[in-house]
Amino acid sequence: MDSIFTIAFGLDLDTLGGSSEGSRFAAAFDDASEFTLLRYVNPFWKATRLLNVGAEATLKERIKIVDEFVYKRIRSRAQELSSAKAQDPDSRQDILSRFIQTATDDYGTVDYKYLRDIILNIVIAGKDTTAGALAWFLFMACKHPEIQTKIFQEVTESTNAGETTSADEFAQSLTDQALNKMHYLHAVITETLRLYPSVPLDNKQCFSDDVLPDGSSVSKGDIVFYVPYAMGRMEYLWGKDADVFRPERWIDENGEFRPESPFKFTAFQAGPRICLGKEFAYRQMKIFAAVLLRFFAFRLRDENACVNYRTMITLHIEEGLHVTATAR
Repeated sequence: MDSIFTIAFGLDLDTLGGSSEGSRFAAAFDDASEFTLLRYVNPFWKATRLLNVGAEATLKERIKIVDEFVYKRIRSRAQELSSAKAQDPDSRQDILSRFIQTATDDYGTVDYKYLRDIILNIVIAGKDTTAGALAWFLFMACKHPEIQTKIFQEVTESTNAGETTSADEFAQSLTDQALNKMHYLHAVITETLRLYPSVPLDNKQCFSDDVLPDGSSVSKGDIVFYVPYAMGRMEYLWGKDADVFRPERWIDENGEFRPESPFKFTAFQAGPRICLGKEFAYRQMKIFAAVLLRFFAFRLRDENACVNYRTMITLHIEEGLHVTATAR
């Protein structure tokens, strides 16, 4: 959450530092995601919304918290840009500032709702997905400690990091060239996403009559669901070991990462709707994973504890992942 706000909006939520306002927003955002998903399984959600009871009442409350936080940030940035425009119209280059400039009409009126929708879409795409994937990545790394050793060796060799290299020095060495050499790390992240896709269930609405590749007909207005979580575990697609965590399936005979068709590996969708932030997400996850596994070895705090899913639009671990980190 902190990183996506800093990169995209030039704001520091400081949720990790204990900011009460930022933490309140993050918690409300997660709750809203959970209660929104419940609409898929509750045929009476419109009635409960009308009566303002149950999950719908809670959702309304959480959305209010989210809206108040987001609108406050938008207005603050709009005022900042307005006052700085005369001196330097390009004073801020973050995504939020650029969208504010785009959404401001000739009379100086800002479409706040339009900006609010954009912000929340970017937060959903950049926060929940990456954070969830990294949690599952660490979970699988703890379940398979030999993978941690292989990643440690690869990131050390790719960056030419010495034993006395500090964390700051190592982070600076994570250039695009170094990250592109980390084929095994890329494979581990991809294998994690195959079994634990950030968006486990998705749907598309048909805008015109069409015929699917298998011959099925769909009509305008139909909603078609597909399930990346299930597709990643189908023996039909991945072979007899489909339910086995095996990063090597993504490595070719030369030791390099071998991608699959996005219509088979659907964690980032495919075709015209493929995730625009795919490469950014991989970069972010590889940097995070490389730094952590270069300096720490991880194990689950309780090896026998069950790890459950939290019911949300994105695939999160219920109550978070509890690990013990040991300095290398």
